[in-house]
Amino acid sequence: MEELAAAAGITPRTLRFYRERGLIPPPRREGRIAWYGPHHLARLRTIAALLERGHTLNGIADLAAAFESGRDVGEVLGLNEPTEEEPVRLHPEQLADYFGDQATAENFAASLDLGYLATDGEDLVHVSRRLLDVSAALVAQGVPLSAVLAAAREVRTHADALAELFTTVLTTHAAGQDPAALRPLAKSVVEAELSMALDRRLRASRDTTARPPGP
Repeated sequence: MEELAAAAGITPRTLRFYRERGLIPPPRREGRIAWYGPHHLARLRTIAALLERGHTLNGIADLAAAFESGRDVGEVLGLNEPTEEEPVRLHPEQLADYFGDQATAENFAASLDLGYLATDGEDLVHVSRRLLDVSAALVAQGVPLSAVLAAAREVRTHADALAELFTTVLTTHAAGQDPAALRPLAKSVVEAELSMALDRRLRASRDTTARPPGP
C-alpha cells in the first residue's frame, strides 16, 4: 500500500480512505497479503485529474460506480463487425475536457446505457468520433448534455426504423445484391430528406418570427 501511495503522490491514509469510499477496486488478496496492480495506480491518477478539474469525491464515487457497471467495449462495438465509425479511446478524466461540469455520473450512466460509451479496463471507448465531436459542439453551444443524450435516444429509434426499412427493401427486391451496397444509397436518401426537412422547419420558423403581431 505504501508503494502504491508513493507512486500516486498521496499518503497511505488517503489511499485507505479512497478504498473505503469505493473509489478504487479492492486489491487482489493472497492470504493476508494485498496486491495492488497498475490498474489501481491508473485509477488513482484519474481521481487526481478529476479533482484538479473541480469534481468532488462524491461525484467521483458516482462516476466510479457507473464505470464499474458499464458494458465491456466488445459488447458494445461487437467483435470483427464492419463499421464506418472511428471509436475513440479516452481516459475518464478526458470527459471533463469535452463536456466540462456536465460530465456527471448521471450523464455518464446515460451514455453507457445508450451505448455511446463502453469500458475497456481502466479506459473508456466512445463508439464514434463524429458523435463525440458533435455532442461536444452542441454542449459548447449551450445545449445541456442531458438534452443531447435524450435527443440521441430518439434519433437512435428513428435510425433503427430507417435501417430496417432499407434492409427490407433490399432483401425483398434485390436479394442477390451485396448488402453493403445499401449503405451509401440509404445514407444519401436519409441525408437529402433530413436536409429538406430542416429547410422546411427553418423556413417555417423564420415566417413565424417575421409575421407581425395581431391586433
